[in-house]
Amino acid sequence: MCGIAGFIGGEWSNGAQAAAVIRRMTRTIRHRGPDHSDIWLDNDAQVAFGHNRLAIVDLTTAGNQPMHSQSGRYVIAYNGEIYNHVQIRAEIMALGASHEWKGHSDTETLLAAIEQWGVRRALERSTGMFAFALWDRAERALTLARDRLGEKPLYYGRTGTGAPLLFASELKAIACHPEFSLEIDRNAIALLLRHNNIPAPHSIYRGISKLLPGSLARFTQRAALPQIDTYWSGSAVAEMGVADPLRMSADETVDSLEHLLDRAIGEQMLADVPLGAFLSGGIDSSTVVAIMQKLSARPVKTFTIGFAEKGYNEAEQAKAVARHLRTEHTELYVSPDDARGVIPRLPEIYDEPFADCSQIPTYLVAALARQHVKVALSGDGGDELFGGYYRYLLTGALWSRIARVPKPLRTIVARAITSISPSAWTKFGRVAGRVLPKLARVDRLGDKIHKGAPLLGSASVAEAVPDESGTDRRYRGASGARQR
Repeated sequence: MCGIAGFIGGEWSNGAQAAAVIRRMTRTIRHRGPDHSDIWLDNDAQVAFGHNRLAIVDLTTAGNQPMHSQSGRYVIAYNGEIYNHVQIRAEIMALGASHEWKGHSDTETLLAAIEQWGVRRALERSTGMFAFALWDRAERALTLARDRLGEKPLYYGRTGTGAPLLFASELKAIACHPEFSLEIDRNAIALLLRHNNIPAPHSIYRGISKLLPGSLARFTQRAALPQIDTYWSGSAVAEMGVADPLRMSADETVDSLEHLLDRAIGEQMLADVPLGAFLSGGIDSSTVVAIMQKLSARPVKTFTIGFAEKGYNEAEQAKAVARHLRTEHTELYVSPDDARGVIPRLPEIYDEPFADCSQIPTYLVAALARQHVKVALSGDGGDELFGGYYRYLLTGALWSRIARVPKPLRTIVARAITSISPSAWTKFGRVAGRVLPKLARVDRLGDKIHKGAPLLGSASVAEAVPDESGTDRRYRGASGARQR
């Protein structure tokens, strides 16, 4: 990963003062990019960019940022990777463009694509994960952009009339600006209690937003509000898929999916530094590692963490998969003290409340992997893309049975169910399992009952499906998302 930060306007008495502020913002998130750090300012336009680089592709100075386009019109501070940038570069050259490349970084390719087609069309051609700030010197306009699924973070906003527009990869960089007002957004607290996180576009601070996935935000000095444009919509893609489903046999579908996975994972393996993978032993991460191993000329480095508690330990499955695939496997068993030691660091890592218990093991496995590699692929997102959570099937089946029951009655039942603690339900399941063996085989019955209870009080099946952030993810090695 890399880190970006910047601001426009505000108290700008002189360039030296502005430079000191942007350096402070950039230094605050130096952990995101320890390989190179730099700033860029335009005193006339009162614009400041900062960038911290984690060098993955093109390790030379030609990949350093903030980066200027060849014409000098655009300046970019960029975090992420465009996986198909080699194809985009070839397409630009095929058009007869007289571009003189300084290196082979995807940042340079993205800038050339923007000069060739404009921001929106360049992003529509780009496959990857990214968040960036782009300054157009000709139109004196700032564009903020985020990838289709929001893998890379980007916060922006202003906290008062006349205050500067601030943006950064992390809230801590925004919070250290001298004109930032640290005011908690109470509505965000309500969202946290409902979803176990603070969903975009909200943040914990009033006036600061998360840019929505698949979106562009354009700011000009003439307009009081930004122009928000969606260049990609997941719901629109899903609706098109339902309207025009695949007409393939089962074998053809499997072959097509394998081809897509090979291409996607192969593109994500392009790096000028060592890379590996998180492996949990589940379907998602095992699939990613199997394809990596197939495409790699040497054993893939895999990493997992284990727990002494059998109900939470996936290390044995991961070890079995690693043995079968012949990866270079590293595992670390975590003690309660190891987990507790991470807790004081969580506010520093996440900047705002985030109630997902996977954050501790994810940090630990990332720290383990960082001792050996600079990039790690994972299996996050597989269950969402392929309907892997059993609740997707179970919710639809249960809803067809209970939908005709009046909602007030269902709400009363839901409250009665949740008045009994999860541990009491689990204990009941063990006792009842002597008569009903299937019940005894349900792991953490009480947690599942409490998570399913909201279904009873829901107005529709869409409202009933629990938010993933509120589920017990534990550690899952991830699917297709690069952890940096």
